[in-house]
Formats: sequence, C-alpha cells, structure tokens
Amino acid sequence: MVDHAAIRDVAHRNGPSTTLLLILRLRTFIALALVVAFFGLMAPNFMSVANLVIVSKHVAINALLAIGMTYVILTGGIDLSVGSIVGLTGMIAGALITYGIPLPFLGVVVWPNVLETMAIVLVVGAIIGAFNGVLITQLNVAPFIATLGTLYVARGAALLLSNGATFPNLVGKPELGNEGFPILGAGTLFGIPLSIVILVVVALIAAYVAARTPFGRRVYAVGGNERAAALSGVYVNRVKLAVYVISGFCAAIAGLIVSSQLVASHPASGESFELNAIAAAVLGGTSLSGGRGTIGGTIVGAFVIGVLSDGLVMMGVSEFWQMVIKGLVIVSAVVLDQMQRTLSRRARLE
Repeated sequence: MVDHAAIRDVAHRNGPSTTLLLILRLRTFIALALVVAFFGLMAPNFMSVANLVIVSKHVAINALLAIGMTYVILTGGIDLSVGSIVGLTGMIAGALITYGIPLPFLGVVVWPNVLETMAIVLVVGAIIGAFNGVLITQLNVAPFIATLGTLYVARGAALLLSNGATFPNLVGKPELGNEGFPILGAGTLFGIPLSIVILVVVALIAAYVAARTPFGRRVYAVGGNERAAALSGVYVNRVKLAVYVISGFCAAIAGLIVSSQLVASHPASGESFELNAIAAAVLGGTSLSGGRGTIGGTIVGAFVIGVLSDGLVMMGVSEFWQMVIKGLVIVSAVVLDQMQRTLSRRARLE
C-alpha cells in the first residue's frame, strides 16, 4: 500500500523538488493517461473495444522487442539489430513454409510442422543475438557498431532469401503437415488475441527474472558499475552475452507474430522497429547509462508509443509529422530521465 500521508509529509519537508521528483518517477503513467484521454476525446471510436484490441496487438510487437532491449540497456548496451532480426526471422519462417528444408544429397525436402518452424526461427534469433554478444564481449566491438553491422547483415540476408520478393499466403498445405501458421497472429485464447497472451507471458517471466533472480541482480550490477560487478565475482561477459541472446530471442518472437498476422513474409518487415523499442524502454524509465529500469515501466512505455502512433493515424496526422512527434517524445524522455537522476542525487545528498 502507498502511504499517501508519508509522501505528503516528505514533500512538505523537502519542498517542490521532492514533489517534482515524484512526478518524474510517475511520468510514464501520467503520459499514458494523457495520451489516452486526448485521443479518446479527439479521435472518433478510439476508445471502442475493437480499436483498443487493435492497438494492443500493435503494442504487443513493440513491447516484445522493448523487453529484450530493456535487458540490453540495463547493462549499458544497445541493440540496433532487432528490427532487422524481425525481418530475417519472418523470412526464414516464410521460406520454411514455402520451400521446406531441401536436402539435395538425399534428394528429399523436409517439411517442418508449425511448431518446428517456430522453434527453428527462435533458435536463429537467439544465435544472432549471441553473435552480437560475441562481437561485444570477445572482440571488444562497441555495442552501437556491432549491432549496427548486424542490422545490415540481417537485412541483407532477409533480402537474399527471396531476392527481395515476398513469401505470400503462408497457410501451409494439409498434405505437407505445415498448416496453422496464421493462428499465431489471428488466433485467440479465451477471447484474447494470442499475441497479447504471448506478451503477457513473456513480460511476466522477464519481470520475475529481472527482479527476483540472481541473474537479474547481475544485470543491474553490470549496468550500475561494471568494474565493481567484476570485482564482486560477476562474470560480466557472460551476463552481456546472455542479454543479447534474450534480445534476439524476443525479436524472433516478434518476427513470427508479424509474419503470422500478415500471412506473408516481407524482407522489409521490422524497419525502424528498433527505434520504437528503444523509445519504449527509455520512456518507461530505463536509463541509457544502464543499471536502472523495470520491465513494467517498459510495457507502459510501449503502450504510450503505441497509443500515440495509432491515435495520430486515426486523427489523419501526416506520417512526416508523426516522425517529428515521436522524435520529440524520445528526446523529452531522455531529458526527463536526466532531470530525475539529478534530483535523485540531490535528494540523497540532503
């Protein structure tokens, strides 16, 4: 329970700075309430159940990417490759359903079922994440450069898989035993879209791991002070490698959902998704310097970005202005984060 009387007493004793600090800590929830209220008033049918379900499905994709991104940023890193991993893993799923796995030396084609296809795609996403982790931990490549390079490699590989074409109509064939892929994007569980169910499950697991497990404490320790963490016995490189694997795995989940919703795979899928994921994490209170942030805050941040994007579309705002507004939101989130850090440091000194 929140002791409101205690909060008021602290605010009275320490003056406006404490009140401002409290507002800054709650900024993501305040921002979400404001954007929902604004578009509820200004955009027709924004608050309808059907539209809220659509918004939630859009948010689920960004939130899954942002969960992995949060783990990476908590260690003081960054992953610019997640959008390209979405595109590549979606194309791999499309290729497996369309062409199977040819084995020329045996003269046969193996047709994996839907679960096997998903498992292969998830493993590929984790491997790409591990590749990023190896570049950063073993070859000492800066995270920005390593993941930027992987961004181009993964996007190029996605284009090469089909020579830039789309894999359409990914429904599978009964005689091949690979039907059912569209269910992931269009199916429901107790009336709730599967993409939202997957987000809830992944978010709960990620939040528990971050807050309640030794691994989660090590992630925060590495981001807070890498040298101190190493001196205290934390295997820093292992932790860094693990968070990039988590990020790649989450991106692969998003890639599967995107392709399933479209019932098609396009090599350009996921373009600029990494920017939305970073924005959601930062807006949710994750510090770009590492060591501070929560999965819950990231989910709320993803909803702010999702509501903002869909609300602007419903109001007919130009796509160019949408980019400007998103950019301003990201810059504002970083500025507010810096203000919070400064006020927190000042409050501790008092």
